[in-house]
Amino acid sequence: MIEPTAAAPCRVLITGGAGFIGGHLARRLLDDGHRVDLVDNLSRGVDDELLSQLRRSDRFAVRVADLRDRRSLDDLGSDYTHIFHFAALLGVQNVIDRPYDVLTENVAMVETMLAVARRQRSLRRFVFPSTSEVYAGTQHHFELPIPSPETTPLAVSPLDQPRTSYMLSKIYGEALVHHAGVPFTIIRPHNVYGPRMGLSHVVPQLLQRIVGQPDGGELVVYSIEHSRTMCFIDDAVDYLVRLMDADAALNETFNVGVQSPEVTIGELARVLCDTVGRQLTIVAGDTAPGSPPRRCPDMRHTIAVTGHEPAVSLAEGIRRTYLWYDENVFSGRQLSAV
Repeated sequence: MIEPTAAAPCRVLITGGAGFIGGHLARRLLDDGHRVDLVDNLSRGVDDELLSQLRRSDRFAVRVADLRDRRSLDDLGSDYTHIFHFAALLGVQNVIDRPYDVLTENVAMVETMLAVARRQRSLRRFVFPSTSEVYAGTQHHFELPIPSPETTPLAVSPLDQPRTSYMLSKIYGEALVHHAGVPFTIIRPHNVYGPRMGLSHVVPQLLQRIVGQPDGGELVVYSIEHSRTMCFIDDAVDYLVRLMDADAALNETFNVGVQSPEVTIGELARVLCDTVGRQLTIVAGDTAPGSPPRRCPDMRHTIAVTGHEPAVSLAEGIRRTYLWYDENVFSGRQLSAV
């Protein structure tokens, strides 16, 4: 049983809650004493050990539903205080292979959840996770300030590029949220990583390939000179929990990530090799089409409102992530949320 620690519990609904960030957020909110309901169609998220642990609490429930159907939650209650809408069609392969579906399905899901939000009697916040990809069009056409503040004017990258579909669905989602007449906070996550994030992200992908290589081998790294700042999941969740009720976060937009250190993908690969304990030669591969050469959020606004600064270093976050994958995935025990 997960025991409450907070004095004034909320009732929270998390869509896409069986996924990476949603699952970690659910655990934190239960630890804080809140009631948490998850909605997921389980097409990407996995009903795994984490959800089994959460089910031990009588303040937790899971509902399987397809949010593309506007009527899928018609019988849902109207007493939620907070809604986090993480459900989305995402992932590089989906964006490349199914850009039309990414556009239409993501918009449909936002519309479904805003309809749910508008009938809540005491909703304090609708939290909409957008994406750092919203800055990609500005970076493509103009000079994007780095670190990038939330006030950066947004431009759209070429519409015929499949990668534009995900970014555009999120920009449209932000606009819907602004005009829906519900209290909201928009977040733009930047390279959040950690245990239970599947294998379709750069950190677990590289870890899996490193583990499979003997000492003295080569590790081909794509987009090796592109740079990122990496945010460990615990810090991201801390920001979300602090923003969900902050008065200064009402109807505002926030980057969620870390501002430093900014590392190249090649440097990240070296940290991963050192963590695993493999002596590998890192070799430059191709540059991924449409991948931004730099991505770094300006975190001053978020830190000022939340009072939180990232507490987990890159080395420590990578260590925790590797230990989890070594035990839960690379050992063959399970493949968790993707």
